[in-house]
Amino acid sequence: MSCGCKTSGDSAHSCGPKKTANGCENVNTCGNSYKLSVFDWLSNINNPSPNRCDFVEVRFKNDRKSFFKNVNNIPLHIGSVVTVESSPGHDVGVVSLTGELVKIQMKKKKSSEEAALKIYRQANQKDLEVWQEVRKKEENVKIEARKIAHRLGLEMKITDVEYQGDASKVTFYYTADSRVDFRMLIKEYAGAFRTKIDMKQIGFRQEAAKVGGIGSCGRELCCSTWLTDFRSVNTNVARYQQLSINPQKLAGQCGKLKCCLNYELDSYLDALSNFPSSSTMLDTEKGRAFCIKIDVFKKKMWFAYVDSSMAWYDFDIDLVKKLIAKNKKGERVPPLEDLKQPEAPLQTIDLIQENSVDRFEKKNRSNNNRHKSSNRPNNSNQNSQNQGQNQGSKRPNNRPERQDRPERTERPEKQERQQNPNANSNNQPRQQKPQQPKAQLEKADVVSGSDVEKKPAPNKKKFKKKFPPKKDNNA
Repeated sequence: MSCGCKTSGDSAHSCGPKKTANGCENVNTCGNSYKLSVFDWLSNINNPSPNRCDFVEVRFKNDRKSFFKNVNNIPLHIGSVVTVESSPGHDVGVVSLTGELVKIQMKKKKSSEEAALKIYRQANQKDLEVWQEVRKKEENVKIEARKIAHRLGLEMKITDVEYQGDASKVTFYYTADSRVDFRMLIKEYAGAFRTKIDMKQIGFRQEAAKVGGIGSCGRELCCSTWLTDFRSVNTNVARYQQLSINPQKLAGQCGKLKCCLNYELDSYLDALSNFPSSSTMLDTEKGRAFCIKIDVFKKKMWFAYVDSSMAWYDFDIDLVKKLIAKNKKGERVPPLEDLKQPEAPLQTIDLIQENSVDRFEKKNRSNNNRHKSSNRPNNSNQNSQNQGQNQGSKRPNNRPERQDRPERTERPEKQERQQNPNANSNNQPRQQKPQQPKAQLEKADVVSGSDVEKKPAPNKKKFKKKFPPKKDNNA
């Protein structure tokens, strides 16, 4: 026997036969069908027999619930599938709440005990088979109903379809901006589906609750999970919370203002009660200033001059109250530039660099320093010997700076080539020069340059070379 937890009527999940006080173990995880469930915190407490509550809350497809009277004293628990009274015929639903909490819910919903319908019996196998068959047809019926409404040119949208448990009636939920003429539509539906037709108009928020979806917060829509009463939301709510009036950001899946704007409204109103009015004007020596912005969290107000509103100045609300008190006495306050105090720079702490990554290597460092200190005398002796050997080969310290050095003169070969550009115009084979190492070529260039320029530059100092290079006539 199926408990009908899933809206499609699938019998794969079975929890109806369990004779436990809590009923189905997956009450809160069976799908969207339990989105309007109530937590029974009295389920583990045995009710006294003389004050036993005879009323039971029964839910139907998705979001429809009603209260019924258990006149036959049938032992019921949460998840039991029951056959209840309906007009016409009977309907099949699932028990969602029992016990003393039903009376509290009836008082909250303002449901009278005298108008409550009766529970016939627990659903038998025949009732469940008919109920599941009509549940499987609902999606195809909805698509066919939309085609018929579109063919008739009616400005409406079929949102959901619900069959009664005995298939004697089908209810069409629709949304429309204006009134719709159903005379031809009901005839078409009756001829196509061969059953009693019931049309029910719902709002756009109820449509979003039935369809479901993911909000901009990343969670499932409130109306499709737990929200039952839809309170009115206007643009003043967004203004109190200092939000920009942007319809794309403030609207939900239903196209209306988000219901969550009402959640924090009371907190904002309490915080704004300590603020001066947003229409406050300050009389300064430079001119009149008006409030242009309020920050509820920082408790600051931004002011700007009436003549030049490009520059904004923020002040704490305590200072603003003092300035308003001075204006009431007839005194003008100093200009906003003088009242503005320079803000102290915030000292930021980098948590990543606060502790060194090498803090675990301190012990190793101390050991290495010990080894280095023990080897220092030997190294110092070796260094002193090396310094004594290389003392003669060091260059003098009074080396002239780079700026005092004269510019390099061009090589004589290049000068001759520039003077006689046609000297090598004849197609004579060039003599192959023997390849020499790079260092020897550089030294040879220096020697050939010294032959041409016999007198060295006045600022250029000669350095003594240990092994002067030999002259090469072929260079």
